[in-house]
Amino acid sequence: MVSIIESVNHNNIQQNDQSAYNNLTFRDSNNISWADALPPKQGLYDPDYEKDSCGVGFIVHIKGAPSHKILSDARDVLCNMTHRGAVGSDARDGDGAGVMTGIPHEFFHQETTRLGIHLPPQGQYAVGNVFFKPEHAVTEECKQIFEQIAKSLNLKVLGWREVPKNDSILGPAAKSREPIILQPFVTLASYDSNIPLSSNDDNFDEAYFSRQLYILRKQTTHAITVKKWYYICSLSNKNIIYKGQLAPVQVYNYFHDLNNVAYKTHFALVHSRFSTNTFPSWDRAQPMRWCAHNGEINTLRGNKNWMRAREGIMKSDYFGADLDLLYPIIEEGGSDSAAFDNVLELLVINGVVTLPEAVMMMIPEAWQNNFAMEPEKRAFYQWAACLMEPWDGPALFTFSDGRYCGASLDRNGLRPCRFYITTDDLMICASEVGTIGIEPERIVKKGRLQPGKMLLVDTEEGRVVDDKELKLSVASKANFRSWLDKYMITLDNVIEKIKSTGNGISVELDDIPVSEDPRLQAFGYTIEQLNLLVLPMLSDGKEALGSMGNDAPLACLSDQPRLIYDYFRQLFAQVTNPPIDPIREEIVMSLECYVGPEGNILEIDEQQTCRLSLPTPILSIDELNAIKCMERVQPDWTVATIDITFPKQEGIPGYLLALERVCSEVSQAITEGYKVVILSDAAVNAERVAISSLIAAGGVHHHLVRIRQRSKIALIVETAEAREVHHICVLLGYGADAICPYLVMEAILKLKRENAIKGDLPAEKIISNYKKAINNGVLKVMSKMGISTLQSYKGAQIFEALGIDESVIARCFAGTSSRIKGTTFDILALDALTFHERGYPTRDTIIPPGLPESGEYHWRDGGEPHINDPQFR
Repeated sequence: MVSIIESVNHNNIQQNDQSAYNNLTFRDSNNISWADALPPKQGLYDPDYEKDSCGVGFIVHIKGAPSHKILSDARDVLCNMTHRGAVGSDARDGDGAGVMTGIPHEFFHQETTRLGIHLPPQGQYAVGNVFFKPEHAVTEECKQIFEQIAKSLNLKVLGWREVPKNDSILGPAAKSREPIILQPFVTLASYDSNIPLSSNDDNFDEAYFSRQLYILRKQTTHAITVKKWYYICSLSNKNIIYKGQLAPVQVYNYFHDLNNVAYKTHFALVHSRFSTNTFPSWDRAQPMRWCAHNGEINTLRGNKNWMRAREGIMKSDYFGADLDLLYPIIEEGGSDSAAFDNVLELLVINGVVTLPEAVMMMIPEAWQNNFAMEPEKRAFYQWAACLMEPWDGPALFTFSDGRYCGASLDRNGLRPCRFYITTDDLMICASEVGTIGIEPERIVKKGRLQPGKMLLVDTEEGRVVDDKELKLSVASKANFRSWLDKYMITLDNVIEKIKSTGNGISVELDDIPVSEDPRLQAFGYTIEQLNLLVLPMLSDGKEALGSMGNDAPLACLSDQPRLIYDYFRQLFAQVTNPPIDPIREEIVMSLECYVGPEGNILEIDEQQTCRLSLPTPILSIDELNAIKCMERVQPDWTVATIDITFPKQEGIPGYLLALERVCSEVSQAITEGYKVVILSDAAVNAERVAISSLIAAGGVHHHLVRIRQRSKIALIVETAEAREVHHICVLLGYGADAICPYLVMEAILKLKRENAIKGDLPAEKIISNYKKAINNGVLKVMSKMGISTLQSYKGAQIFEALGIDESVIARCFAGTSSRIKGTTFDILALDALTFHERGYPTRDTIIPPGLPESGEYHWRDGGEPHINDPQFR
């Protein structure tokens, strides 16, 4: 196979070297990608939407015995997954490929001896592959910074080794950004080559060494930046990564080290990248430092925002004051796999959880509706859910830290994973069967990884760890169930306690008929919306069905005032992952969410479970009233209600001033120790106008994310504006923890009072049906994007905007694509004032009371124009 590959590469080189390659550069002050390999955000392109779908696999000796054969067999696994990667127009330009192995001590001892470097015993030095810009002055400057920071961290760089490579096999695109690759050999500053330490010397603290290496990597990355092509593939005393913008068949031909028979390893983890409709680059090749990933993380934007918010509450007994040196934990410019790897790296190196435990926290199996699951395991997952939302989407993760080598599959099992265990104590795992030839008589066991399960080899103990054994062992680290029973607060329990005190929380309706309620018009309600969208929900708890197609103008092109929700379009799984059926696959879906101040993810403590559990994000008026009165039965849970209206006399400028005031008041509430904030527009009257609840929720959410305060409070929206499934989804997508659409619920109860609802259902059942319909609608929207849990969907911003100005996006919806600009805060304010004028006119009119016919769904004279307009037939 090798000779054929080399022959093909040689022929390609001869054919392609005849034409000059246009060396693309994307240099821009806003470009945050390594070596400017990706274009900056422009036009219809946004680098934040870079995804990759790939082939992954590993070979590991269960007993931990190193050999060169494992490395050479991994070559076959990698090359046989070439079809799972991709190449450019020139076959020599791969999307990326690489291999992670253990530290080959014998090989490095042999190589460094030639360079006059004396290595300490295995495990007491670190080595890694580091990318530098191929300019001597820049490289020397970066090396000097690296060594200075290492010295400040009580580390010492023994020397550098240039990685030998064959760049003649590179294609023109890969060659244009080929970095210099150097290997630093790093030890503790106390190491003296003249007095070598024993490998079992008590003076060597491996955990401390790993943390200092991590701080070194983070600090040098922040100090040198990707502008100088600086990137650390790995820096560890346990494993090393060789990767690049290569095709799978090029990896072993490019890196000479991998073909040296002295290079022996007990595991080899490989990856072949397919950059889905995006740009390849050297740094985005995998494996990452701890894992390799096939699939997509569809909740990435939310995961990033929540992780940034958690930086404001994180504390570590191990890092201490050095923790601030690590921020931001998720580095800008990386792919979804890189972001996941950044968080996994922090959790493991912090030392509180092991690698398998960290993976369990980030990719939990479907536990909420699986009542057959062991109680201890359910309790562990519930504890983990109090700390972190799942990184959701179709994904197969393989991972290793030198001791453990394993794979974990998403809760839906939407990516393939097959494995073999052989008579000679090898485990071979890959995205498909047939990656390596194995005689049938050598196979002890074979199978496929099940949804949500983990495949794990512990090379220190020399065994395969069963999924059930592993997870029950992890779940037994603490009595998580007793913690949850003691500290977890449930909404039902709060309601029960408040009722027992004699306090009323029931809704009180005014005497105004639905058709004359000025609030309905002030928030843009129409007869169509009530008849076509709301009323059908009340009988059986299901959304109304309608034919596809919308021939009305987009919100940004409409002559009528529109709610800001109409400017957003839901994204869906278009190419790389199948959507989920939320009805037949109900067991993997969940709307349960935990709100209130989060705990510190860098420790394990019973107080972390002190959160308010909501079975659904949709609150009835009674339930919201109970939360408002929560302090009476839970003294520590103080609740602040913040008005999101402004005086009408302030006009258009008052809209943005109100948003600034609301953000300031929420920050002040956090400072004063409030645990719940309710953003309410209930104060609307003839003199006060509401800013959009979406503008308020999105603005507050991103304000708190930016100042790293979002994890300290629950954000609930009491809104008259939201009434449809889409409205609820957008509010959740931009950070609302829970929503009480009080005005539509009041309208429903008034319709019941006026006998305008068919059937004889009680008021409680009608509201329950409305909530059920909304809940099912939210699940349907989540499933279209391949997301299973509300916890992951919340704040994930799975939307694109059409016709919203960048000033609004940056303030309230940061990270959302708005390829068509337009609507500013002034226009939103004008629309709000126009709606308000309809409900509370400043002058008396002779227009009869009643809701308007907007013509949004059906053509109406004077309403929205339609393509199918009877006047033009």
